[in-house]
Amino acid sequence: MISLEKLISSPDHYKNLLFLKNFQLDVNLVNNLSLDRKKFITESDSLKHRRNYVSKLIGDQKRKPTKEEISEMRLIGDKIKNIDQSINSLEVSITNYLLTIPNIPDEDVPEGLDESKNIEVKRFGESTLKKSKPHWEIGSDLEIIDMSAGASISGSRFYVLRGYGSRLQRAISSWMLDIHVDKNGYLEIDPPYLVKRDTMIGSGNLPKFEENLYHDTETDLWLIPTAEVALNALHQGQIIDPLRLPLKYVSRTPSFRKEHTAAGRDVRGIKRVHQFEKVEMFRYVEPNHDEFALEEMIEEATYLCKELELVYRVIKLCTGDLGFQSSKTYDIEVWAPGSKEWLEVSSISTCKDFQTRRNNTRYRPKIGSNTKFPYTLNGSGLALPRILIAILENGLESDGSITIPKVLVKYTGWEKIQNK
Repeated sequence: MISLEKLISSPDHYKNLLFLKNFQLDVNLVNNLSLDRKKFITESDSLKHRRNYVSKLIGDQKRKPTKEEISEMRLIGDKIKNIDQSINSLEVSITNYLLTIPNIPDEDVPEGLDESKNIEVKRFGESTLKKSKPHWEIGSDLEIIDMSAGASISGSRFYVLRGYGSRLQRAISSWMLDIHVDKNGYLEIDPPYLVKRDTMIGSGNLPKFEENLYHDTETDLWLIPTAEVALNALHQGQIIDPLRLPLKYVSRTPSFRKEHTAAGRDVRGIKRVHQFEKVEMFRYVEPNHDEFALEEMIEEATYLCKELELVYRVIKLCTGDLGFQSSKTYDIEVWAPGSKEWLEVSSISTCKDFQTRRNNTRYRPKIGSNTKFPYTLNGSGLALPRILIAILENGLESDGSITIPKVLVKYTGWEKIQNK
């Protein structure tokens, strides 16, 4: 969340930056709400000063208040109560509007209104690989992906993994977790999958993405669209002790999304579904330490792609393609020769202090010092089932079997998925 003070002090600056993210900042609304709030606070303070003055005068004179003074104090009390209610109402309106404003893009993010202005900054391997089949055909042939069962159980955009398919996904995610914990120094977290409204607001998913989230109205609990939501809330409302930053967390959870924005797209296979598994990296760092952390997280994610023997590329997103919470984002995409497309398997972002302001997470740089808002970063490390898609389509052999990456054999106990 951007602070009200910053918006008021440099309205045109923020309006221009937010326009790059396709958001129209209502400067007049912000100014009017702020001015009304200041006016009411000034009036309330003046009335409270008068009430305190009369009370002190009566006390100093050691007498009972007159009828006129009692009447005046009652009137002042009623006015203060009404003004305070107006202030509270204005503060709710201000907060509600601030929560709709996206994070501003970092200064080195390329300008552009849509993905056509994204920049490829790195590529590993060649995308002109051997002929393959799309994963939905491979999965059906080997009886490891069952789209019909998923639709029968839950409806469209759900699927069932069977046998070697299920075991392969478990092996991939377990391998990735071990790399992040043992090699990269993350602390593994197993969070709840249902979270409170305040937790969704803190991460930036509410109110912006309410229509794309699964919600239980009776309990007002929300199914997480990514583990980022829960990891971002680990310290909400807390002050992190000195010398504890950076904090590095990793989690494997399902992700739940309605995917309204993708209606009619990617209807074949398991690329875009309502429930999928993902390993998520999350960091809290000191302000201005996020650039180094961002580069580290990109290296951690691309290392996994290399170890899985996948062709990948790194894309720097332009301003118009940035996520709501993000200040800067790099997408990592792997090549799927059967589907003949690049699949996004990780989106690594710095959010600066946008999320920590929303959920009031602070840290103390030194003992006795004032608190600050830490910066947060997040990124998939990596997302399934798209990694599963890439492994199947890249590993397809002429006899219809799948050769899996060598790094996974320790976890699967077998090197191939064979045709029956």
